[in-house]
Amino acid sequence: MPSVCSSPLTPWCNPICQGRPSPATGSGAGDEACGLDRLRRLDPVGREALRFDEVRDCPLADLLDLPGTAAEEADLEGMAVADGFRRVVGSHRLKRKNAKPDRNQADNANRLAKVALDGNRRLLACLPIEPDAQGEPCLVRQAQDGRRTLRLKGDAQTSLLTRALADDPHFGPYMAIRGKDNGFDIEGLAVDGRRLLLGLRGPVLRGWSALIEIAVEARGHQLRLAPLDDSGALIRKQFLQLDGLGVRDLHFSGNDLYVLAGPTMVLNGDIRDFKWPAAPPLLAANREPARFEATLTESVSLPHGRGTNRAEAVCDLPRALSGRRPSWLVLYDAPSADRRDDEHTVFGDLLRQD
Repeated sequence: MPSVCSSPLTPWCNPICQGRPSPATGSGAGDEACGLDRLRRLDPVGREALRFDEVRDCPLADLLDLPGTAAEEADLEGMAVADGFRRVVGSHRLKRKNAKPDRNQADNANRLAKVALDGNRRLLACLPIEPDAQGEPCLVRQAQDGRRTLRLKGDAQTSLLTRALADDPHFGPYMAIRGKDNGFDIEGLAVDGRRLLLGLRGPVLRGWSALIEIAVEARGHQLRLAPLDDSGALIRKQFLQLDGLGVRDLHFSGNDLYVLAGPTMVLNGDIRDFKWPAAPPLLAANREPARFEATLTESVSLPHGRGTNRAEAVCDLPRALSGRRPSWLVLYDAPSADRRDDEHTVFGDLLRQD
């Protein structure tokens, strides 16, 4: 995990917040690994506003019984903190091998035909947080107050979520399609009380992006899907108009939901942040199995390049870090050369409200 520093400041018009980590620590998940990392806040260097380093690795195999093997990546794409737990979700997507310039035509054709699944990608879990001997937050398999790690019932091939979606008229046909081919691909997680919102990078259907709304409850040592209301519905769908972009991250701020959106497939294109005003009361009152929301407002367009700088993670900053103005941090997949000093350092953007 590279160290994380903030780049020169960028103006922003709307603050976003989701959870409040300790000002002395941060956490992250590499989507090509099977674990999480805790980083310590250090003194900034030069023009940096923030610096995080001194990584503490938290292998998921130490925290829960994985659906796949410890060697398989979990492809964690969504995280949120609520009720003393770190909640995580894997992409659930299938992967396809890519063509390589050093292979011949037949080899590359065979590679491009191979679709596979890492079982840990179909992970949805909650991990207890408790302070260690130094008072810093740690993820544990079982906390002293009895809270324990729980994951949604399933195995390396299916889970209660994928089974519930298998015959869904909107998403069922896409479960067997590779994520970055507009197949099923989770890339956002937000928590509102007992509800979990899963943001889909794909599929995007005739320009409509989707959130899957579920509720989970503990039964024994596992999580199960719980009814969303008296009708017994286990899943609701929220279709959002994001101008054809897929969801890359989700964040609640007060009474609004912010949606980071970017291209669904392997494309170079706009990366924007949208706001869904008054989303929580609308979600709480809704009983429709599928609902369409076209009133989102665009907050800002984020920098991006050709094959580089794809905004993928956003977190708000406690006032102890941000000062008087609400601020939050954006980190990028495939950072460009000007976002890297060396192989162990990556720069993000610190966004502040004017």
